[in-house]
This record gives sequence, C-alpha cells and structure tokens, in this order.
Amino acid sequence: MTTPVEREAFHARLLAIGKERYHDQHPFHVMLHGGRCTMTQVRAWVINRYYYQSRIPMKDAAFLSRCDEPDLRRAWRSRIEDHDGGLDQGGGIRRWLRLAAAVGLDPGYVASTRGVLPATRFAVDAYVSFVREKPLLEAVASSLTELFAPKIHSERIAGLLQHYAFADDAALAYFRQRLTEAPRDVEFGLAYVLDHAETADKQDAAAAALVFKTEVLWTQLDALYSAYVAPGIIPPGGWDGQDGMLGEPMAERSSELRASDGRAAL
Repeated sequence: MTTPVEREAFHARLLAIGKERYHDQHPFHVMLHGGRCTMTQVRAWVINRYYYQSRIPMKDAAFLSRCDEPDLRRAWRSRIEDHDGGLDQGGGIRRWLRLAAAVGLDPGYVASTRGVLPATRFAVDAYVSFVREKPLLEAVASSLTELFAPKIHSERIAGLLQHYAFADDAALAYFRQRLTEAPRDVEFGLAYVLDHAETADKQDAAAAALVFKTEVLWTQLDALYSAYVAPGIIPPGGWDGQDGMLGEPMAERSSELRASDGRAAL
C-alpha cells in the first residue's frame, strides 16, 4: 500500500488542483471580468448560475441528513442559512435574485429555472447526487473549491464595477458577502479533510472529489460559452435572450458590445 503524504504536502496537492483547474481561468470568465460580455451573455450567466446557487442548500441538506456527528451538523448547517436566509430576508439566493433584477431580468423568471441550459442542469444535479451518495470525506472535499473562491469574487467585483452599468453595491451584494462566508466555511472543511484523509487511498479519493467539483464548475461555463459565444448554438430549453426580461432592456455601455449578433469576440 502507498504511504500517505504528510499533512502539508497533501494540502499543497489540493491547492495545486485549484491552480490548474479552477474556473477563474475559463474563457467565459475572462470575458466577463474584462468587460467583453454583452448583456445577453451576462444575463445568460446570471440565469444559469442561479441554478447552481439554488441547489447549494439542497446539497447541504442532503449532506446533513447523513451526518451522525452533532458537531459536524452544527458546523455545516450555517451553509444552508447563508444561502437560504431567514423566513423574510437575507441569504445568498435572495442576493442573487437582486443581481438578476439589476441586469434586467425578472427575478421570478430566474427563480423558476426556466431557460437553464441542459448541461448546467446535468452538472449541478450530478454535484447534488455526489454529495448525497459519496462518503462524507469526499462530500466535504468537493466543497473545497471555496479555497479559491475569494480570489474570483474579488476579481469579479472589480471587473463588473469597472465595465458594466448595472454594477453597484446592491447588485454585487452576493459576492461581497461570500468574501467573508467562504473563508469561514473552507477553514472548517479543509481541516476536516486534512484530519480525516489519513490513508493514501483517502487522500486520493478526496483529491478526486475536488477535481470532480472543478469539473462541475467548468462544465457550466463550457455550456454558456457554446450557447452564447461560439458557436452560439442554444440547445432546446435554453434561454432565448428575450424571455424573462423586466420591461425594456437596460442601456448597455458601448464597451460591452463586441458583435452585432450578440456574441463577444475573444
């Protein structure tokens, strides 16, 4: 049997996965953060990313239903509260719907998940199933993309504020909140994985779970790029660029428009 590596070396292995595979490197995010997405592309991203956001508390509820350890449940349940909020206010899902309204979309339409791309739905549902079915160590390890989230949120806030007219404190509240929530979550999750991956096989399984999660995130952006950038083929059921708008489309800065057919050139 292979001997497990030391804690620090295993931590470095996990960080290397993010450096190589995290979706901040995807061409769609490069476009988005650089102000080269049209508003149609921004709205498509908001619609599809909502499906992921809306399934996070469902994923975490599935995780909690399998936990025998009260301490683990106590530490994990805040993730559901962070996304769902209270009965009347708060929560990442509500903040995401404020972003939807800011970009000119009807929040009710976005919340209905109509227009979500098939590949987005498939990838996100696979993530929920993964957390529901895999050993707890692998389920926790799959959440460790949060190690890399603060960087992408900071870049996103700066890029959106610089390049897009809709961007203000209210519209970007989701990302600002995650700057404090994600480090807290990952501190616990990382410690759990480093403590419980005490064999080489468990270290390999945890690393594979993190790779799987990066693929879930990357696949969502592949779907967006294919449908709304190039080749620009929207699959059946995907948002058509018109449904779910709030009245007249809001004014767009000229820097956001790169092609008359609604596609941004790289």
